[in-house]
Amino acid sequence: MTCLPRLAAAFLCLVLAGASVAAPFTPSNDSEVVERLPGGASDPAVRRVDSLRKQLAARPGDGTLRLEIARRYFELAMAQGDPRFVGYASATLAPLMATADNNAGYWLLRGMIEQYSHDFPAAVASLDRASKIDPASAEPLAWRSAIDMVQARYPQAMAECKQLAALVQPLFGTGCTAYVEATTGQLLPAYQHLAQALAAAAKAEPQLRVWALTRLADMAQRLQRPDQAEAHFREALRLGINDQYLLGAYSDFLLDRGRPAEVEKLLAQWERSDVLLLRLALAGAALKDAQASGWANQLRDRFQAAGLRGDRLHEQEAARFELDLEGHPKEALALAVRNYTVQKEPRDAEVLLRTALAAGDAKAAQPALDWLRSSRYEDPRMTRLAEQLAALGAKR
Repeated sequence: MTCLPRLAAAFLCLVLAGASVAAPFTPSNDSEVVERLPGGASDPAVRRVDSLRKQLAARPGDGTLRLEIARRYFELAMAQGDPRFVGYASATLAPLMATADNNAGYWLLRGMIEQYSHDFPAAVASLDRASKIDPASAEPLAWRSAIDMVQARYPQAMAECKQLAALVQPLFGTGCTAYVEATTGQLLPAYQHLAQALAAAAKAEPQLRVWALTRLADMAQRLQRPDQAEAHFREALRLGINDQYLLGAYSDFLLDRGRPAEVEKLLAQWERSDVLLLRLALAGAALKDAQASGWANQLRDRFQAAGLRGDRLHEQEAARFELDLEGHPKEALALAVRNYTVQKEPRDAEVLLRTALAAGDAKAAQPALDWLRSSRYEDPRMTRLAEQLAALGAKR
């Protein structure tokens, strides 16, 4: 689960102000513009939210409509990597706070937005509240298990996956448990269980299939089965779902295999996402593309602006930028160390190991090395990094 950057406080205030409607307003015709949203005009998901916002302008007290709009904004942010959508979701949700005591939908969405901002304790509290109001809802459990994975709390994540299994279709339940198993020393059986569940779920919705296929691709890479990994990635892409995590994971796969031209083609329309712009800049640098410096400049500006705001949401990507594009290993290591105090997913650990090795500071990698040993995480790349760091430490 990829988290995206927060909006600057001032911008968020402007959005909040824009979401407050003093009196009902009915557009004079369907073509009247109420608000310009990020994203292409041809995107049906964006057009649908625009239509709903017009309805909300006429019915600002409609709480159900507000919840639907907030959820759609959040889904757009997750799919497209555009952080403005999270600000819009928060702004749309805000007027419901005063009357939200027993509104499970409000607390669920609030928890989703809080986890996006890496306020994990607040997110868990909101999700717990949603579960108490609606014990039969699977979503708060799913989000709590995801937060536990980010925080490397694997027993808690597995317990939530087991609770979840009784509430969701088998593919999702198996996917949840397989993700924990694959992170805790059971990589091959996790891959087999998820592959079997996917094969048995021919009618699962495309979004769930994309999620399962992307996880299978990651597991196949770690099992040193690149052909199977690529087959999973390509099957997921054929489903036609905009998914930032899928695009980022496949781009990393292609970059690792020296295929940057395919990355440029894959991400041609994705500059608005910091996560994907980083991959695009890495591909451009490998190809010596004339556009590469422009992509790097965009990233530099975005990361500098985030630093001025105190925004720590993309320190993993910023660390990779400093290491792989700017050639600043010490700056990269500082970012990776800070990032690992908040996020402890495998990719966060890998970035910490890489930057520590590049900076010649084996001691700084110790938290990630401790995690690698205690979790029993299986990945040949990380094992090699750990061995290199051990050799570096032995020389000192």
